[in-house]
Amino acid sequence: MVSIDHFRQGLLKQMDRAAQGGRIDVLINSGELYHLLGGYPGSTHGMSSCCDAMQAEMKIGDTIIRDRTSGAGMTVRYLLPRAH
Repeated sequence: MVSIDHFRQGLLKQMDRAAQGGRIDVLINSGELYHLLGGYPGSTHGMSSCCDAMQAEMKIGDTIIRDRTSGAGMTVRYLLPRAH
């Protein structure tokens, strides 16, 4: 199983790329992040770790668009730039 830290690093890279592109926010979906970082279609065995990483990176002002209990994955709007 892929670690939470693996998903965290991928999440931070996506946020950094968006911020470098001048974006003020970025929508990240757990399913897309999971597949981008090595999860395969139809597999959800690491999805919990992916959602845990996304939730742990939330800061004041970030918004959950789709809750992880929806069964369709989690989507979060993260404000940019991020303070590391």
